[in-house]
Amino acid sequence: MRMSARPDIRLEGVAKSFGAAGRRIEAVAPVDLVLAGGQMTALVGPSGCGKSTLLRLIAGLDAPTEGRISIGAETPDALRRRAGLAVAFQDAALLPWRTVEGNVALGRALARKPRDPRAIRDLIALVGLSGFGRRRPAELSGGMRQRAAIARALAGEPDLLLLDEPFAAVDALTRDRLNAELPPLWEARGATSVLVTHSVAEAVRLSDRVLVLTPRPARVAADIAVPLPHPRNADVLASEDFRALCSDVTEALRVHQFPQSVAAQ
Repeated sequence: MRMSARPDIRLEGVAKSFGAAGRRIEAVAPVDLVLAGGQMTALVGPSGCGKSTLLRLIAGLDAPTEGRISIGAETPDALRRRAGLAVAFQDAALLPWRTVEGNVALGRALARKPRDPRAIRDLIALVGLSGFGRRRPAELSGGMRQRAAIARALAGEPDLLLLDEPFAAVDALTRDRLNAELPPLWEARGATSVLVTHSVAEAVRLSDRVLVLTPRPARVAADIAVPLPHPRNADVLASEDFRALCSDVTEALRVHQFPQSVAAQ
């Protein structure tokens, strides 16, 4: 397992519901969790189960209805205010009037880091966009836009990196390439990371730990460690250990998504 001095994420009795009294929708049931600093934790579960809601709570973009969240000694709001966390969503959400360099520089500026054109160029090169720094988002493919969005998220050197289906909008081949090429960037920085994904293979490939969530309201149905070596190269992905872990996650999803049909078997 990768370890670092990055902060743990601690959720104590955290729950979230929406709507007025009598018509409330419970999105996240009370959750108690500790996500280890410096590790990547993947959240998987059926559509609409509350994965993204849980991620937004950790990011401080939504407030829990019950309970508290701490990241190290800070609240999510405090960490966000000092630009200690970054979020990359399924939609790259690049500013269309800015170039790739401009968008990545914005990530650094929002984190109140000093201007460093060389650091920005180096990061753009690391995500495989050398030669495209002066292009605008409309001139890029979907995969290239996601690369730029990840570079922008990493430009601020965050303590906490949150990824909400960051590769879902690209084709399968591009997704596989991004899965292979981008993890070393955030691993090298030692950020505590949380990934929301619908892909079991992606969750096992990218994470140190997979949390399987139940249908809404989200509860942790299974907590599966992923003790595979890094980097997760072709040999690792072809291994029996990798296939077995994917099977474990898939079975946990099946059992908890369709409990009645499983019980009847």
